[in-house]
Amino acid sequence: MWLKPEEILLKNAFKLWVTENGNDYFVLQRRRGYGEGAGGLTGLLVGTLDTMLDSTSKVAPFRILHQTPDSQVYWSIACGGTKEEISQHWEWLEKNIMRTLSVFDSSDDITSFVQGKIRGLIAEEGRCGYYCRRATGKKDIEALLRFEKWFDLPKKEKLVTYYSCSYWRGRVPCQGWLYLSTNFLSFYSYLLGSEVKLVISWNEIWRLEKTSNVILTESIHVLANGEDHFFSMFLHLNETFLIMEQLADYSIKRLFDKETFQEEPHLSDPLQITKRGLEMHARNEQFRAFFRLPKEENLMEVYESFLWVPFSHFNTLGKICLSENYLCFASQDGSQCHVIIPMREVIGVEKTDRSSRALTVCVRGKRALRFSEVRDFERLANGIRIRCGMTASPQHSASTEVIRGECQNLINHFEDNPEEVALMVGQKDSSKAVSTEALMTVFHPQDTENMDPKMLKEKMKEQSWNIHFSEYGRGTSMFCTKKTRDLIVRGVPEALRGELWMLFSGAVNDMATNPGYYSELVDQSLGTSTLATDEIERDLHRSLPEHPAFQSDTGISALRRVLTAYAYRNPKIGYCQAMNILTSVLLLYAKEEEAFWLLVAVCERMLPDYFNRRIIGALVDQAVFEELIRLHLTQLTEHMTDLSLFSSVSLSWFLTLFISVLPIESAVNVVDCFFYDGIKAILQLGLAVLHYNMEGLISSSDDAEAVTILNKFFDNVTNKDSPLPQTVQQNSVGNNNKASSLSKVDISDLIKEAYEKYGDIKSEEVESMRKRNKLYVIQTLEDTTKQNVLRVVSQEVTLTASQLDDLYSLFKRQHFLSCYWTMNSPVLQHHDPSLAYLEQYQLSFHQFSLLFSLLVPWSLCSGKDAFFLWTFRLLDENQDGLINFKEFCCALDILYSGNLTNKLKFLFKLHQPPAFTGSAFQSLGQRLPHFIPVVDDLSNLSRLTVSSISEDGVIKKSPEKGRGKVDLQAYLKQWQDEILKKEESIKDLPRINQAQFIQFSKTLYNLFHGDPEEESLYHAVARVTSLLLRMEEVGRRLQEPTSPQKTTSHPQAALEGSLPDGEACSTPESSSDTLSIVRTLEAGSVPKGIEWSFAFEQILASLLNEPVLRALL
Repeated sequence: MWLKPEEILLKNAFKLWVTENGNDYFVLQRRRGYGEGAGGLTGLLVGTLDTMLDSTSKVAPFRILHQTPDSQVYWSIACGGTKEEISQHWEWLEKNIMRTLSVFDSSDDITSFVQGKIRGLIAEEGRCGYYCRRATGKKDIEALLRFEKWFDLPKKEKLVTYYSCSYWRGRVPCQGWLYLSTNFLSFYSYLLGSEVKLVISWNEIWRLEKTSNVILTESIHVLANGEDHFFSMFLHLNETFLIMEQLADYSIKRLFDKETFQEEPHLSDPLQITKRGLEMHARNEQFRAFFRLPKEENLMEVYESFLWVPFSHFNTLGKICLSENYLCFASQDGSQCHVIIPMREVIGVEKTDRSSRALTVCVRGKRALRFSEVRDFERLANGIRIRCGMTASPQHSASTEVIRGECQNLINHFEDNPEEVALMVGQKDSSKAVSTEALMTVFHPQDTENMDPKMLKEKMKEQSWNIHFSEYGRGTSMFCTKKTRDLIVRGVPEALRGELWMLFSGAVNDMATNPGYYSELVDQSLGTSTLATDEIERDLHRSLPEHPAFQSDTGISALRRVLTAYAYRNPKIGYCQAMNILTSVLLLYAKEEEAFWLLVAVCERMLPDYFNRRIIGALVDQAVFEELIRLHLTQLTEHMTDLSLFSSVSLSWFLTLFISVLPIESAVNVVDCFFYDGIKAILQLGLAVLHYNMEGLISSSDDAEAVTILNKFFDNVTNKDSPLPQTVQQNSVGNNNKASSLSKVDISDLIKEAYEKYGDIKSEEVESMRKRNKLYVIQTLEDTTKQNVLRVVSQEVTLTASQLDDLYSLFKRQHFLSCYWTMNSPVLQHHDPSLAYLEQYQLSFHQFSLLFSLLVPWSLCSGKDAFFLWTFRLLDENQDGLINFKEFCCALDILYSGNLTNKLKFLFKLHQPPAFTGSAFQSLGQRLPHFIPVVDDLSNLSRLTVSSISEDGVIKKSPEKGRGKVDLQAYLKQWQDEILKKEESIKDLPRINQAQFIQFSKTLYNLFHGDPEEESLYHAVARVTSLLLRMEEVGRRLQEPTSPQKTTSHPQAALEGSLPDGEACSTPESSSDTLSIVRTLEAGSVPKGIEWSFAFEQILASLLNEPVLRALL
């Protein structure tokens, strides 16, 4: 164990300790009387002394001391009761500390660093032990208080965990504490008077990876905002990295993808995130991905056990993974055996042998699986019974006895006749036969009497699979082993392809647990018209156009129903190009409902984030592919340092699983491997393709020639064993050029070569690479989005590029702040991923007012909340309650760079609908927290929008996200209006009425509150308003000379009553009814006889006469 460093004088210890290992900075010693050389008088005395002492005074037989070359003082830093224990500490010091100490200049710095590191390790061990006893405690409370004190973050920021580590500033390590919270990575160190403080938002991280170099054997590298940060010397580095990886991924999904985690309660609230919840989430994801289970399944219990494998006649060691609806087993001894048992298939569970802690699970089809050496086999048996709805109560004893008898008979028979393994794994239920509704069987039925060589080979394949089924089982509970993969690589028979795709993808379980779901989706989506359905209709006849199945209404209608139903099921994805090509191939070998569930498995489980607006998943796998090229094809990377060519070329490989570049009869073999091995199969095949064309690619002079080489290669890939006739076989979807004189390549040989050369790539390695590259891909896309937004906005404003860049960073950060600590933010609730990049980051009123108040050039006294609300309403042209970056910048551009006319026009429009409603503002405080835009006066909107009003009164955009009829003509008109949009003329502005003018005058005064020239500015405003009121009065008298009541009404009095007490402007005229007018206006109603208004030109002309106001604006 590590010890708090204490000073020791070595000269007093030479007689009691023997040095066994040492270097310039550390010494490992053994106490005399222990281990080798324990004899002798000294050893006897020491041993006797230790024996006589009580347990509290005994000294550990091994210890480690710290020293420096130029010092005689030693420090005890570790002790151990065994040689193995102290050796672990010594190895850790050599691995993590020794290389670091050489960077220090003085012995004092070395000693201070070592002492700080050891104290950190002690605290880390203490905290870990304390967590085992309680979830929170005194140490955690102290850490939370330090976290809040040091980093000054909002108190609602949830601290997840913290670790002792070193942060490297150049070549000097700083020992301190790493704090991991929901939204931030924070580090603090205070050593020798030097304070180091670091706060990084998870959404700012570009790279997060484990690295090593000459100085650091193992560290965590964080790249954020263009700066590299290195953290090392963790007590549990892998644990720390996994938590950091989980928090970064959680932040990306929540902030960029706007996921709400509704199906995962432990992640749905960012204020309640815990280390345990993150670990549980990671474990569940890994569990579902390995066994291809529905997203609703969570890992509940894990048991280590042996499974009797009947076809191999031995027990294989592995783990039982139990979820709510599935019992899964995966071997851990290299046999690559796994089996999935749906609880719906289980008919009985028996504890057959208590001495070996064994139990037998009986499933439908006369099959049984025997697990042994299960530590808590009774709990496992009870858990399975509960999940299957079984009971051991007396009223069910009869059925239990029947099940027990059936299980025992199966076991006895297998022991007596081990060669008859068919009884163990059984045959496939006849009700699960392959449907004849697959398009391939309709348009190309197999001729059983045809005995040509290809058909004979096809029959041999089917026979091999039937033998495999008899040994390994058939259906959902089939054993998957190395032999299964070998059969997949050699090719799947046409008749079994749909069944095996359903089985290996897990789609068979989705369909079994959701009966009738697809039919309901088809009925609900029938007749809907959205942008997704329009795109589907456009691409229907582009899907395998040369195949007879899609030259008829039968295939086209089935394809339409599947794609439309999926777009209705998952509007977040809707429809993406390449989905039509993939779905058309699925329909060839699976019936319609099966094809739908296969599409669900591909889009939502096997290829996550592939088919969305940004195809992030495909881009991530392209980055993984580049990394694998550098690792396995070094000769190619030496010749072509820039591998971006292969990223662009391989995009269609990943999106369509090679269907778009290979002939259909060859592409289906690739799809076979994909459904069994996932994306690993596509990566392996991609590497094999590049390796096969290595010489041509190296000798190519440019990218175009390299692309031509690959296209010619794909055109010459064939499937010599395909039983399909020439009318069904076709060229690749993307390449219809005539085949060149190059030698033909058989797809089976190519796949076999891919597995032989690159089959050692592990799925776990691929997932690790995916996580490592995902952050970089997303941040690269974000940077591209930023450049696109700035390019568009720069054409509308006069702000400089650097100013726009800074504003974008502030705007984006403010957007994220609205999402950091809540899932109920308006920007999350109304997020629409189908919108253009300009609309992806938006601010609600609360976030807008916070940011705008910091940037507005005018100092506002009272009424600034009202001013911000009117500004928000004016900028929110589509009145969806959100402001985008372009609208925000246009407002600031007017206020900072606009001329007097534009600034005055902006203020003038603030006091007209929809910005200013004319009502009193006493309810502002109630409306600000949950702003609902005004929708009662849509005639003042400056552009046409297609909107739908929800129950909460907020108009929402993106009609394509809904499921109703979309007015496409309205979209075209809106687009045309945007193109033809001209600068608004001042003559187009409506006149301002009494209440609006009074509020306008108040706003003018508030603009220069606190200005050094406040008094002169105020008098200038008074003169302007006085002049306007006189002009109005004169004009009224000229128009209505016979109306004594109206001519005597003095509108200037209204303004005097509205200004602050004691500051009313003095005018040469007065009126007896001034007070009544003011009271009437303040009450919100105006007598019919008193009506007056002003045009914008009048206000502008009046202000031009006041140089002081012109200078202010």
